[in-house]
Amino acid sequence: MQTRFTEGQLSDPAIGEANSILRACVHCGLCTSTCPTYRLLGDELDSPRGRIYLMKEMLEQDRPPSPTDVRHIDRCLSCLSCMTACPAGVHYMHLVDHARSHIEQTHDRPLVERLVRDLLGRILPYPGKVKWAMRAASLVRPVSGLLPGALGRLAALAPQEEINKVVTPMALKTIYPAEGERKFRVALLTGCVQQNVAPQINAASIRVLTRQGCEVVVPPGAGCCGALTHHLGQEARTIAAAAANIRAWMLLLEGDGLDAIIVNASGCGTMVKDYGYLFRLDPELAEAAKRVASLAKDISEFFVENFDDFSASMANTPPSLRVAYQSACSLQHGQNIQHQPVALLQSCGFEVTEPRDPHLCCGSAGTYNILQPDIADRLRDEKITALAATEPQVISSGNVGCMIQLEAVAPCPVVHTVELVDWATGGPRPVALPVAALVED
Repeated sequence: MQTRFTEGQLSDPAIGEANSILRACVHCGLCTSTCPTYRLLGDELDSPRGRIYLMKEMLEQDRPPSPTDVRHIDRCLSCLSCMTACPAGVHYMHLVDHARSHIEQTHDRPLVERLVRDLLGRILPYPGKVKWAMRAASLVRPVSGLLPGALGRLAALAPQEEINKVVTPMALKTIYPAEGERKFRVALLTGCVQQNVAPQINAASIRVLTRQGCEVVVPPGAGCCGALTHHLGQEARTIAAAAANIRAWMLLLEGDGLDAIIVNASGCGTMVKDYGYLFRLDPELAEAAKRVASLAKDISEFFVENFDDFSASMANTPPSLRVAYQSACSLQHGQNIQHQPVALLQSCGFEVTEPRDPHLCCGSAGTYNILQPDIADRLRDEKITALAATEPQVISSGNVGCMIQLEAVAPCPVVHTVELVDWATGGPRPVALPVAALVED
């Protein structure tokens, strides 16, 4: 793709990077067939190629975005399916993240929309605030349909009941010793929303890791990965959150060391693995960010890389329990982790199925299902139909956002992959999985 940035524009490293990404695009259009919004809406501007043209014009002209620019870029899920399909290696993720930051800085959104986006950035990255927000949402849930826009959506997506009373690990202690001989020392990113919405995921992760000989450290200085605000274009908040994590983990690295930084929410994993790029120009944190990014591992990735077979430690797996695996976009496209979770579940004795078109997004995408509910619901319904066709007894995913998106309309319980691994290797049965679901057909 030809570009026409001036020399002055190219002196800005961010524009220089955007220029390189744009020039890699060969207009082939292979990305369009894998783009969920293009498949639904049929508008070229709602495809990666169409959005690339919009971003090119906006950045080249160094102008605030037009309403058309904002509408179609906002509709992008950042599912990154286009990057998996692209034969030219166009790094669409970095380009659209830059465009979103530009939009946030130069575009005057309507007041209500601006307030909602700011509210999301002020609440969701902070577990304490999320806890209170969930309590408020539970009170207004019965009238959520009467609330305007994103506020009603937030109330509707809040958990309907407290199915799990597990206390978030950080509230208990910060170091969990390995069972038996210590093989690895790892840090666990416990996340922000996940701590309140699904604390059982962190609890299961710690049990499996310690059972396999890992000392698990949960440093109090680490928190939100920054992905939620990053996709909202809120750059300052993103940098602050990511920098806090880097400093917290570096203290561990420079102390007793770390073998890995374990992430059990794939959206967070994609973000942490990109810290090296995010801080590439920061003289203080550039090297530390690269080191942290190189140690980040999705929990399924870590297990498959370091443990040959979990069958030896199987304890509780019901025979032939059918698990439909839903591959989160941030895992399969953002991190190129596609087969490891399936292999992990199979090694634990589960019968694993996958839906048709597994590359397509479920519509969660961080705050997308709050800000773009109509498109998100259509994608969710397509995904559920595909999953249900495999006749599963349980649906497994590696991302809490996908779980929340699917569970309201799923034909069976939805649990995190690590919950099943924990159960199979001696942990408790996932709370969301009732005994009735285990009865053989």
